[in-house]
Amino acid sequence: MSKYIYNDFQIKELEKNPIVLSASERSISYSREFKIKAVEEYKQGKTPAQIFIDHGFDLELIGKKQPKRCLQRWRETYHRYGKDGLLVERRGKGSPGRPSSKALSVEDKLKKVEARIKFLEAENDFLKKLEELERQAMKKKRF
Repeated sequence: MSKYIYNDFQIKELEKNPIVLSASERSISYSREFKIKAVEEYKQGKTPAQIFIDHGFDLELIGKKQPKRCLQRWRETYHRYGKDGLLVERRGKGSPGRPSSKALSVEDKLKKVEARIKFLEAENDFLKKLEELERQAMKKKRF
């Protein structure tokens, strides 16, 4: 997320670039292919600023430090996960949250599992009620 706040005109200008997937007041989403290409060009010796300029970005618009910050994140991901790391969206998927700093006792594990079961049962009950309400609404529509 950038410290810059883009106005509507700037957002439209950014979205004209085919590399930009979307832009908002505070962020720009770049295509996955561009991220890979940018990392590879960086490995060949191009500067982050030059990479962005070559691909049609105005550094005055996005900020002079933005290319360096983006390339730093992308290079780290590329180094850690390879090309696939930049091709697949990893945020929030399968994340169990912050790991517990202490080992749980058997009783605590049991309580946790029982709470999860209660939650899932409540969720199932809710979904059953919702389906019934939808069925009733469909019957009323027909008559």
